[in-house]
Amino acid sequence: MSIKIEKTLTPKQKPNQNELGFGEYFTDHMFIMDYTEGKGWHDARIIPYAPLMIDPATMVLHYGQAVFEGLKAYQAEDGRVLLFRPHQNMERINISNDRLCIPSVDIDFTVEALRAIVREDQDWIPKAEGTSLYLRPFIIATDPYLGVRPSNTYQFIIIMSPVGAYYPEGINPVKIYVESKYVRAVLGGLGFTKTPGNYAASLKAQVEAKDKGYTQVLWLDGVEKKYIEEVGTMNVFFVIDDEVITPSLEGSILAGITRDSTIALLKDWGVKVTERRISIQELYDAHARGSLKEAFGTGTAAVISPIGELNWDGNQILINDGNIGDLSARIYDTITGVQNGSLKDQFGWTVEV
Repeated sequence: MSIKIEKTLTPKQKPNQNELGFGEYFTDHMFIMDYTEGKGWHDARIIPYAPLMIDPATMVLHYGQAVFEGLKAYQAEDGRVLLFRPHQNMERINISNDRLCIPSVDIDFTVEALRAIVREDQDWIPKAEGTSLYLRPFIIATDPYLGVRPSNTYQFIIIMSPVGAYYPEGINPVKIYVESKYVRAVLGGLGFTKTPGNYAASLKAQVEAKDKGYTQVLWLDGVEKKYIEEVGTMNVFFVIDDEVITPSLEGSILAGITRDSTIALLKDWGVKVTERRISIQELYDAHARGSLKEAFGTGTAAVISPIGELNWDGNQILINDGNIGDLSARIYDTITGVQNGSLKDQFGWTVEV
């Protein structure tokens, strides 16, 4: 399938690279392709960024049948434009597709679509330190129909946004509230997918945590409310003694690409890393005996977000005196160095646009 390109006649004014925020500005173009039952995916095109025209009965608005991904493009000092592990994103969107009864996409073609849209708007890639071009591929059900069934038509869309740090704290440690009342996901549900409903389910707890002065929430399992799962929209790691522990993928946790990259780096460095269930009580016990050295979240948006404080039912603990740890900083510097081309990519993670 070829990709048709229609260039915008009214380019936008680009924002100040030092005041980007996250997800506030959007580039000149977007990618769209359609799916029709019996025909498959078709009509791939890059067109000027514009509002979508949809019927009020469009199924995604009523039944939430949608999935999405997130990845970034970087401008290297030598002029190359790099994507970080895009094939893994497209493999993961197909995992979400399967769970949401959405037709799978061709991985190689959708990676080429990512490359094509970035090439079209590569002058939107910011150059300031800590910035990048965020890519948001997503799929929505488009049948105009009121009734609970999988849609027969879909659209695969890619939009892009020049971004700075995801959290206002940047790479500085954040304060996290341990959520004991609400649950995000359970085994057998949608927790391992990237679907809008997962994020809608997290909003109430997030708002209440912010009202208490915390940046995000640490989710516990949805059955016993005992075992640690994710922090906000990120996977989470804890350095206890000389071991790095991260919750194992039990079916309710997203298999993060930055998580996987972090584990690969730690193993390459000879650091002991373990994927297993870890309870919030075990974590607090480790802190009490002085064994909890660092905690950090991992995700595409923030890459690494150190955790400086936890609050569990009013019991507050300070981690590493509220400072970023040496291991967290090393992981952040290494992953971002590979992403922006300043460090050698020994794992073959980057794809040149």
